[in-house]
This record gives sequence, C-alpha cells and structure tokens, in this order.
Amino acid sequence: MVEPKLYKETVDRLKALGFPLELPLEVTHYIGGEFVRGENFFPVVYPATGEVIATAPEGREKEVDLAVAAAKEAFAKWSKMPPSQRRPYLRRFAEKIREWRPLFEVVETLDVGRPIHENRLGYVDRMANNIEFFADFAVTHGSEAYPMENGYINYVLRFPVGVAALITPWNMPTMLATWKIGPTLAFGNTAILKPAEFTPLGAWLLAKAAHEAGLPPGVFNVVHGFGPNSAGEFLTRHPDVRLISFTGETATGKVIIKNGADTLKRFSMELGGKAPNLIFESADLDRAVEVTMRASFFNQGEVCLAGSRLLVQRSVYRAFLDKLVAAAKALKVGDPLDPETRMGALIAQEHLEKVMSYVEIARKTATILTGGRRPELPHPFDKGYFLEPTVVVDVKPSDKVCQEEIFGPMVVVMPFDTEEEAIELANNTPYGLNAIVQTRDVGQAVRVSEALEVGTVWVNDWFVRDLRVPFGGAKQSGIGREGGHYGYEFYYEIKNVCIANK
Repeated sequence: MVEPKLYKETVDRLKALGFPLELPLEVTHYIGGEFVRGENFFPVVYPATGEVIATAPEGREKEVDLAVAAAKEAFAKWSKMPPSQRRPYLRRFAEKIREWRPLFEVVETLDVGRPIHENRLGYVDRMANNIEFFADFAVTHGSEAYPMENGYINYVLRFPVGVAALITPWNMPTMLATWKIGPTLAFGNTAILKPAEFTPLGAWLLAKAAHEAGLPPGVFNVVHGFGPNSAGEFLTRHPDVRLISFTGETATGKVIIKNGADTLKRFSMELGGKAPNLIFESADLDRAVEVTMRASFFNQGEVCLAGSRLLVQRSVYRAFLDKLVAAAKALKVGDPLDPETRMGALIAQEHLEKVMSYVEIARKTATILTGGRRPELPHPFDKGYFLEPTVVVDVKPSDKVCQEEIFGPMVVVMPFDTEEEAIELANNTPYGLNAIVQTRDVGQAVRVSEALEVGTVWVNDWFVRDLRVPFGGAKQSGIGREGGHYGYEFYYEIKNVCIANK
C-alpha cells in the first residue's frame, strides 16, 4: 500500500477554509449503503504538486458483483415507488451537496487541479440542480394516449429499466456524475458510479452525501478502479447491468459498446470533441475574446466542449489575435487553491506529456504565439503538471493539431474569408459535439448554426446548460441525447397497450 502524504501547506489551507469533514486518506467503495474497504489500492495524486494525497481501492470482479447485486436488490423496491416518493430522497441529496459546498469546492480542486475560483462560479449549484431538476421532472412528466378511428385506443406505459453503470471522466468529475445520477435515480433505476481513477475523492464525497441524505441502501453505489480488466470492464460486461451512461474519449466509448454488445445493453455516450469557435467580423471583439478565453482555457482546456479550433474572419484576424494573445499572457497560472489563480494544473504527468507532444508538433510545423512551456513556479508547485496557455497559428486544416482532441490549454487559430468557408472548415473534423458562433448578425447566427454538424451550438457564449433541452454529439462525438424528455426515454422501458374499445 502506498503511504499517503499531504503537504502541510495544503492541510493548513483546508483548515483555514473550514473543511467540515476530514479528507479521507484511504478512499472506500460504497456498496449497499456501506463504505467498503478495498483490498488493492492505487495512489491519488494532487496534480498541482505531484504528491500522493490519498489512496483508493481498485474494484475487481468481486466488488462489481457485490455492487450489482445490491443495486439489483434495491431496484425491486425503488422502481416501484411513484416518482413523488422518490423525489424527497433526491431533494435531500441535493440539499446535502449544497450544505457541503466548501468541501466539494476544495475536493474538486484536489482531485482535478482546477482553480478553486472556477469551482466557486456556481459549480456546486449545478451539481445540486442536476439532481433536483430530474426529481421534479419525473413527477410532472406523464404518458400519452392515441385513439384510433376504428374503435381502438393505444396508451403508452413507461417503467424503469434496471441497474445502470455510470462511468464518468476526470475533468469535471462530481458535476458530470450528478448529471447522470439525477435522471438515473429519478426515473426509478439504481446506479453504480465508476469514477475515473484519477479523481476518486469527489465520488467518495458524493457517496457520503447520499448516505447522509438517507438514500435507501443499494440505490446508489460507488466502485473505484480502472477500465480494462478492472471495475470498468467488469461493469460493462456484467449481464445484470442494463444501462451504461458514459462520458469520455471516443476510443474508450467504442470499447465499452463492444463490451456491452453481447447482452444488448442500452448506451448513452458523450464522447470526444474538437469544437470550432467561429468569430465573424460582425462580432463584438472584446466579448469574443472573453468567451474564447473561457472556451479555450477553462479547466486548463480539459473540457470535451472546449473551443479549441478558432476560425476568425480575415478582416478582424490580426486585431482578434492581438487581444487574445494579450489575454492569454495575463492569465495567472499556479496554485489552484489560491483564489487569484485562473488556470491550474493538468490532471497527470502522462497527460501533460501527451499535450506537450502536440506542442512539439506545433513547434515544428506551425507558429506558437504564446505559451508552449511549463511555467516557473515556486515549490511545491514546481513538481506540478502545469502548462502555459498556448496559442498556435500558421496551421493547415489537415494538421494533427487541428484534427485530434488535445484536451489541454492549447488552441489553433485559422483565418477564413467567407461564411461558406467558415462552415466548411468547422465541419472538417470527425467530431461533432458542439460549436461556438460569435456574431451580432442574427441571420448569420441562424444560417451558420443550422449548417454546423454538431449537437450543440452556442451563439456569443459558451457552456450554458439548460436541462430541458437535448445534449449530445454528432458523428464520432456520441450516441443518444441527455436532458428533458429527449433523454427521458433512455432511462425507461416503453410499452404500448392497445385496447379494443368496442
């Protein structure tokens, strides 16, 4: 077992922030309403310092079997409850999340390396809202009836599917977990959350909140571990898991679909992205730079929705670039627990190396206007996984840096002349998760949005989420949609009843 260590400075910050619970030095599974100690452990590293701050258990077939059995047993009662009886449990869960706001804000920073400043911009409220919205939605959503002219009437019945495996990424772990937990439980299914191995602390805290809120044992479970030959694979192959909701990279999503194919599981997949950010000459350039900075460097650029391909109309190309580079140079990179920090550390050494490999490609084939280096930071952050915000120009649309998802603080910028050229460039990628259109011409906004091959278009903003509307990707960015009645059908079996009314 790895001996966990905490920097004294970090401990002092936690105490100063009024940490209401002790950070677990040994994370546990949560199965059947109990916190279960593991047998094999792996280290949990704080990205900002590179130091081990905790250990987490690696779930194997044994733990997965126990969690699935607990979820299956709980499903028998939970699925029979009317939505109005499930709602109070979920509302208490959401209330506990809000009550522990400072704790979730700090734990998310320790897990991910994201600046605590970003966690304080409504992040915890979004977590709680994800659960509350679907708790209320399930109560208000009804069914349909269809009379036929020849004396028949059809009506539709919906009933929960069963045990769901919720597999979440490391970049926004707690918020994306609640995005899946909310509809899964509200619609009567039971859940097993498998968080990314890099970020187990937030999942443990969610389990603690669910436990304190009094969710019935087995309704919500957490099993930690890796993917291949570990908790992830055992979950996706398990015959009693009926639904899989996955957010992560496209290659992993394809493997999960193959694993679940033999038992015909249903899938909801939000996969990779390479979003275009189109800046037209009619845009408010100051506003466009502000939106672009968030879309490029929020969460260190580790966002599937990041607007990492900037397409700028040639008439404003130089003016926009000057403003963007100045803003990127002014971004404060460093200690994520410092409220003044605006960009933190990448998730892990291996991921930093992956992003740096794209920087080296750009160094040889393009021009780096700013960034591309590890910043000089004082101890202990000199060992952290930091990278300066990086802006690259003089690229071709077919270049690797323009086609592949980098998932870091690196953007490429290309000029265009016409609206048609901008659309062609934007669609020139295997991904289709989202896009950004920046213009003050309403007609142009409508035309371009309709022509883009993506699941979501934001006009003059980024990362705005309404849980009533569909969310998901086109092309290799995903399968299915989440949100409102669009995602409603994923969590239910649907039955038609036809009555002869003669």
